[in-house]
Parts: sequence; C-alpha cells; structure tokens
Amino acid sequence: MATTPGGNRATLDTLGAMEHPEPSRAFGAREWDAIIIGAGHNGLTCAAYLARSGQQVLVLESRKRVGGACTIDEPWPGYRVSPCAYLLGLLHPLVIDELRMADYGFSWTPAEAGLFVPFEDGSSIQLWDDEDRCEAEIRRFSPADLDGWRDFSAAKARLRDALRPPGARDLWIGPAPSQEDLEERIGGDHEARHILFEWSMVECVENYFQDERLQMAYLGQGVIGTNASPHDRGTASIHFHHQSGRLGGMPGMWGYVKGGMGMVSFLLCDIARDLGVTVATGVPVARIVPGEGVELAGGGRVRARHVISNADPRATLRMLGGDADPAWKGRVEAVPQTGCTVKLNVALSRLPSFKSRPGASMPHHAGQINTPLTKQEWAEHFRTARSGELPRRLWTELYFQTVHDPSVAPAGVHTMSVFGQYVPHTFSGGDWDSRRDEVRDVALGSIARFCEGFPESVIQAQVLGPPDIEEAVGLTGGQIFQGECLPPYMWDRRLSPRTPMPGVFLCGACTHPGGSVIGVNGRNAAMEVLGRNDGAGR
Repeated sequence: MATTPGGNRATLDTLGAMEHPEPSRAFGAREWDAIIIGAGHNGLTCAAYLARSGQQVLVLESRKRVGGACTIDEPWPGYRVSPCAYLLGLLHPLVIDELRMADYGFSWTPAEAGLFVPFEDGSSIQLWDDEDRCEAEIRRFSPADLDGWRDFSAAKARLRDALRPPGARDLWIGPAPSQEDLEERIGGDHEARHILFEWSMVECVENYFQDERLQMAYLGQGVIGTNASPHDRGTASIHFHHQSGRLGGMPGMWGYVKGGMGMVSFLLCDIARDLGVTVATGVPVARIVPGEGVELAGGGRVRARHVISNADPRATLRMLGGDADPAWKGRVEAVPQTGCTVKLNVALSRLPSFKSRPGASMPHHAGQINTPLTKQEWAEHFRTARSGELPRRLWTELYFQTVHDPSVAPAGVHTMSVFGQYVPHTFSGGDWDSRRDEVRDVALGSIARFCEGFPESVIQAQVLGPPDIEEAVGLTGGQIFQGECLPPYMWDRRLSPRTPMPGVFLCGACTHPGGSVIGVNGRNAAMEVLGRNDGAGR
C-alpha cells in the first residue's frame, strides 16, 4: 500500500474512492469553515489552499471517486483510463509549485512530436513543437506558407507574452480581467486583437496560409469542446486559449501525465488530505443553504461559513433552488451549456498504421493526431449535429498514453483516446443507448479512412456522448468546460467566484480563466474566500 508524504493512504490505491469511516450524518456534528461540493481537480485545489491557510475543510463528492472529468477509471480489467480529460497543457505552474505536486509524484512527458495530420490525397504533415523541425516540415510540405507559419507563431507568442507573462502579471491569476484590461496589454497589435476577440478559425488560417491542407490541419484547434463551427466569429480565441500555457516553462507545450490524466486529481487529493482536508465520496448534496451550509441527500444539515461549489453553475443553481439571486440565475442561464463532443476510450492490439506514414511505432504516435475535415465538411457537419442527426464523419483528435506510459494497460497492447466532434446532444430519432454503436462506427470509420488494417486492431471501445458525460461526471448538458469558452463568455464575462448569495462561491471551469485542467480556478476561488484576491497566496 502506497502512502503520501503526510502518511495517508494514496488516493490511487482506491482509484479515487474516499469512503469515510463514519456515516455522513457525523459531518453535521462538526462546525466547518468551508464545504466544497465536488471533488474535481479545481475543487481539490481550492480545498488544499484553504486548508493550507488553517481552514477546516470538507469536500463532498456525490460520485464514487474523486476527479470529476479528470479521474481514473478501469473500464476493462488491467486498463486504466481517464474517461474525459486526456492531455495536460494548461495546469498552472503556480499550482504545481505552491502545492508541491512534484513531491507527491507528479511527472509528465512533453508531447514534442506535436500535431500530425494525414490527408486523403496521401500527403501528411507533422507540426512539431520544435521550431526548427516544424519549419523544415512546412518547407517540404508547402514552402509558400513558411513565412505565414512564422507570422502565425509570432502573433500567438506576442499575445501569450502580453497576457500571460511568467510570474505575478499573468492575467489568469486573481480577479478576471476586463476587455479593456486585455486591450491595454495588447496595445496596437492588430493581429493579436483579431485572434483574441474577432476572427473565426477559418479567417485565421486563411490569413496566414495558402495551402488548403495546412488550413485544414489547424481548423479543429479552434473548436475544441465548443458548440460552434470554425466558421463562427471568435473561434480563433479557442485555439489561443489552448496555446497560452507554459507547462514546464515551455510555451504552448502539452504532455502526458505519468499514470494518466486522473493522477492530477488523485495527487491533489493526496495533498489536500495531508493538509487536513476531509474528502468523502458517495455523499451527494441536495441543497445549498446560503450562510448556513448544505443539506445532504441522505438527510441532515452540515454547517459551514462558506460553501464553494465545484459543480457546474446549472447544477449549483438547482441546489440553491429558491435561494438563488434572480439576476445571478439569469446570468447562469444565459451561458450556453450543451455539449457536442464524443469521447472514445479504446483498447488496441497495436497502434494504427497511417497510409501516408506507415508503421506501428512512428514519431507521430508520441504526439497528437487529427483526422481533418474540409471547411465545407465542418460547416455541414455542425449543422447536421445541431439538427439532431449524426454526421457521416467526425473530426477526431487521437492520443496514445501507452506510448509514453505502458503501465496503464496490459503488456503488449495500447490505449487510444479519441476526442470527436460534432455529435448531437439529443438525437432527432432514437437516443444514445440505441445509437451508441452507430456513433462508434462513424468515429472509428473517420480514423480508418487514413489507416491500414484499422479498426481490426480494436479490442474494446467505450463511447461517451454528452448525456453519458452528464451522468458519469455530473456536467450539465455534457458541456466539458461548464459553459462555452467563446469570447462573449470569457474573462470578466465568466461567472465570478463570489456569488450574490451569502457565503456561496464557485471554483469550477465556469469561472475565470475557463475550461481545461487548469487548477488556478480553484486557487483564485480560495483567494477570494480568504480575502486575498490580489493573487498573493504564497
């Protein structure tokens, strides 16, 4: 049995199950400083910071394990996968350092192979994270676009340096910036302004690239988790959001977490518990009572000065019931929260061999792989999914955890994470239970058209549509970022950690700086609770 640096049993030992030895009604016998609803990574981060400041903190999770959308599940014996989250890039360095995550075993491998995209004409491109290698690839693939690629990379770098410089001036730390704050940082950089506020992803790639294939290679990066077409205004901002991190001091880098993405949440749980936090799974909250605490679904009230919800805002609204401030209720309901993504967790007998670069152990298997759509297909398939029908093809993003970390699967086999768009939240005919196999076939077929001998190598496949994500993870609408991340819903337009209801706070992805595995949302909420909303927290 593994133990943490503080001597507690490691969360991994129980795959995130934190069953409390006492009945849940025993929690009501204590007076708590803070109750956190939901043991996702932001909730656990918030709990750790509050406990580090001397608060008595209780975390209540309705599901059987901690982690929310960033957890570890075992869908088949010997396979450990993260049902939803799949790659790390935006976890804030401040959270990693201040909570000493490395001391608890946090380790990751940069996905330096970057983005590989095959095309139906038999060509392909590998957009390496290494600048020299990427330039050489583009010079081979489309020499006329080399200057455009340099300009695109430089514009994103300027925007990152303006808004998210290393250190305390990073606008992700502390209160959410206004558009005026952002514009002041950007100054007269018109390209950066277009990327952040205005351009669709189609407009963005057409501004920088001539080759249609190179344009196609980037289009999916503007709509990740977003119920919008890359033809829609503001989608270029989605791409920048996902390129704005500095994980490991490497701008824009993403990577694979040792043990799988769920280890982020599991380690944060270890840290929080070592700081004195009580974490209990299988304890759903029925009602938030502002200024008093919570009522449990199983009966009984637990008192606390502060209640911090890591649940999505619509779920929080349901728990508040008639105690919700009407204006705040209107703000919550104005944010679109309908998912359009499907996640497949796949067991493979071998890695897929791509026709354009055949082989079962190639450099591109170590990065991320996109199966592209044309601009016309993006527009058509978005409309099809919005009408409740399943498109004939999906854009997919593929990752292979076992290339970097074979420990998550039995010897000799591989795991493949498939993130796909677009799918209907609600089918016009049938439902997800009756059409799940059809979705599986379309997703795997969208990959197979670029591969040899696929999907014959598929051993098992778990298919999670928006309603499944809602049921399994608790995200209303199956929207993975607790609400859209397009510019009208970002920065100070996201929900504030402090709500109008006395003692009630939010700490999830619905707050600034938005969605993905970031952690600083939880930190910002803790600082708000503690009255340190200037970003100071060391």
